[in-house]
Amino acid sequence: MIKVDQYQLIRKLYAVEGLSQREIARRLGISRNTVRKYCKGEHMPFDKTSRNRQRTVITPKVEEFIRECLNEDEKEQVVKQKHTAKRIFDRLVQELGFSGGESTIRHYVKELKDKPAEAFVPLSFDPGEAIQVDWGEAVIYLRGQKTKVHVFCGRLCFSAMPFVMAFPHERQEAFTEGHIEMFEFFGGVSWRLIYDNTRTAVKDGWGKCVGELNENFHQLMVHYATKAEFCNPKRANEKGLVEGLVCWFRRNILVPIPRVDSYEELNKLLLERCLAYQAHTIRGRSKTVGEYFAIERDKLIPLPLRRMEPIKQTVVRCNTFSTVRFETNRYSVPVEYAGKEVTLKASVFEVSIWYRGQRIASHPRLYERDCVQYKLEHYLPLLEKKPRAVWNAQPVRAAGLPAAFWDFAKKLGSDYGVVKLLKLLAEYGLPALLVSMEAAASVGSYAYEAVRTKLEQGQYSTKVDKPILNPVQIKQVDLSAYDSMLAGGEPA
Repeated sequence: MIKVDQYQLIRKLYAVEGLSQREIARRLGISRNTVRKYCKGEHMPFDKTSRNRQRTVITPKVEEFIRECLNEDEKEQVVKQKHTAKRIFDRLVQELGFSGGESTIRHYVKELKDKPAEAFVPLSFDPGEAIQVDWGEAVIYLRGQKTKVHVFCGRLCFSAMPFVMAFPHERQEAFTEGHIEMFEFFGGVSWRLIYDNTRTAVKDGWGKCVGELNENFHQLMVHYATKAEFCNPKRANEKGLVEGLVCWFRRNILVPIPRVDSYEELNKLLLERCLAYQAHTIRGRSKTVGEYFAIERDKLIPLPLRRMEPIKQTVVRCNTFSTVRFETNRYSVPVEYAGKEVTLKASVFEVSIWYRGQRIASHPRLYERDCVQYKLEHYLPLLEKKPRAVWNAQPVRAAGLPAAFWDFAKKLGSDYGVVKLLKLLAEYGLPALLVSMEAAASVGSYAYEAVRTKLEQGQYSTKVDKPILNPVQIKQVDLSAYDSMLAGGEPA
């Protein structure tokens, strides 16, 4: 291989000065074969060519052994227990007496595993034509605890406007509520929605061969006047816009990992970032996402006048402890409904109980196992009849009343008096009750009536949660009218 400056001299002497190959070789002191190769410019010394060396140590027997190892991995389908190139090399040495190098096997295995890149057709959508929908998972700190959340993701295909909302699970109630909130966020519904083959939507079949939809999902599609389409199995590229959204919200919204006290706080953060995305301009487009969204919004199907309820509904019977069971947990109802059948409606974050069209109780929904959610006010009528149970009643203990309350209650000398204090608690709230109890104790009055009087006087209204009664006002009687009567009509 000659250097570039030698090549320059050869080309100049031959093409410009017209010297013969023999003369060029004599002047430059190089062989005539080298001059012959480079003088006409047919070859270039800086032209890099790839060498295709034949692997002499990869015999048909070795190749067959490597392929058998890889095929065995495919049959077993154990992701974390597959042959590495190092393990294949070790087996070749032990079982076949292989004498080649490990790097040779490593390069060959890589060639066998590398699949040719798949080509995709670029897609284009009309305004309002479609929304792509999917779930994603992420980690947050919820009330200081590291928690995995499930994020419902939707994206309009024309404008690429995103919507994301976090839930504690991917059940039917969350799937339905995610859709309803997304439709209201976009201000309408697309003509079709594109999904993978999630079981919350598909009851039977896959992709184009879906035979039957989940009943609740079918009702959602009917109410919002749209239709669902499903991707082929293992074809995430068929809904690439929403797949990209899943990666985007993890890297751009949830980094660093947010610390929140509720799902409401987290979803407010997600919604703000979705709105801010309208200012973004996607590479290759002339307008911002918000400008395209303004065009697309007018093409969406209008929302129905009535909002669909994203709930799971069932009929249950209240037991003798005045609780109803839903899934693995129990929720209290007022004691007068013990033994009666009631309707339970469960959304993602709330459980409400209804009797003959009237809402009788509501609780935050529990996702632990074998827990009970009590409300103290549900049991107060029963405790009035059975006051001796107040010290061991589970609803009372579950209220988590502070030691100051119990210190005062123990000095009342009456179980019924404690129950009446609990009624004041339900009426006025704990902060106002504690202040009034402290005021009564400061004058040595440990009695229900003293606490009630302090509450009614309203001296501590700045510290209570609920409004208290107005203090009773007694006006001074004017006796001058009677004096005038006794004096013959004139005031005395």
